Amino acid sequence: MNLYKLAFNNILRKKLRSSLTMLGIIIGAATILILMGTTAGLASAVKDQTSEYMYDVIIAPASSSGSYLLDSQTVSKVDKLSNIYDLQEVTVFSEDINGKTVTIGGTNDWKKVKIKSGTPGVVINHAVADKLGLGIGDKIKVKNQELTITGISNEEQVDEDVMGIYVNQHLAKQMAGNKVRAIYARTNGDPKTVANDVEKQVKGVNVETKSEKVAKVQEWSNKALLFMGMIAGIALVVGIISVVNTMMMSVMERTRELGVLKAIGFTNWDLKGSILFESGLLGFSGSVIGIIIGIAGIILVAKMLNFTTYIPEMMPLWLIGSVIIGSTILSILAGLYPAVRASKLNVVEALRHE
Repeated sequence: MNLYKLAFNNILRKKLRSSLTMLGIIIGAATILILMGTTAGLASAVKDQTSEYMYDVIIAPASSSGSYLLDSQTVSKVDKLSNIYDLQEVTVFSEDINGKTVTIGGTNDWKKVKIKSGTPGVVINHAVADKLGLGIGDKIKVKNQELTITGISNEEQVDEDVMGIYVNQHLAKQMAGNKVRAIYARTNGDPKTVANDVEKQVKGVNVETKSEKVAKVQEWSNKALLFMGMIAGIALVVGIISVVNTMMMSVMERTRELGVLKAIGFTNWDLKGSILFESGLLGFSGSVIGIIIGIAGIILVAKMLNFTTYIPEMMPLWLIGSVIIGSTILSILAGLYPAVRASKLNVVEALRHE
């Protein structure tokens, strides 16, 4: 008699109870994959955006300056510095359009703006198009200047819900009174050393290096992943507890059967292995089904967020493998106590059990 086949058949014999036990693990595994996968995808998107748009250093107003824009005098001082080059100004400001706050951003590189339809010039994103009911050819007034919308962007970014309008940087700077939000630049030498030199030479500015910005993004990503993992882990723990309950019930119901097995020569280790195999099989099967549902959930979430570009980053193999292996191991551990209890059954008492 094959005890492992017997354990497998025992799961099939109690289909409803086995299904309900696996349901907890399925929910836990799917929740972990969706929450942690979505967080990982968002972190990748932010990291890509940070790496793509940043040069070696970013020069912005210091918090002590009391302004969020650099004035023309400060910009002029930065332009004259010899230890930075390839400067790129960015102007960002908010404007009230039709009762809604809209972010106006200047750009020097239209290739980075994913234009879905139309042409560069005055490009609105989906949020502006949807919430203000605007389209190509419509006119908007920004800083008392009438602009004609020339395109609509197709942004797959984390800030898609932000209402934004792209215009040429020169025009944005002009509308903001020749002020800029930040200056990106490459450095001659170590970025950190140059950043310190710039802060000493130009008062009222704060200079961050690319590595510092990326490190902040990575730190945020790690904290978010840990937090989501803890929340999702609670759901999995509930599922594992149900495995303990199920295996205890199984041992109680099969007391006579287990007594017969011991009487015909099966050892305590054989019985322990059978119980642990059964609990592990419940965990493995539940986690695999949970992963399949989780993958479907991630694809759905990605489409809802218009985030399909990052689907591979949202389903890393290490996460899928960890969920399956972790659920299986935890389920085996959950079967330890019932297994030990089964192995300690007294043969005579077990055979008398009704």
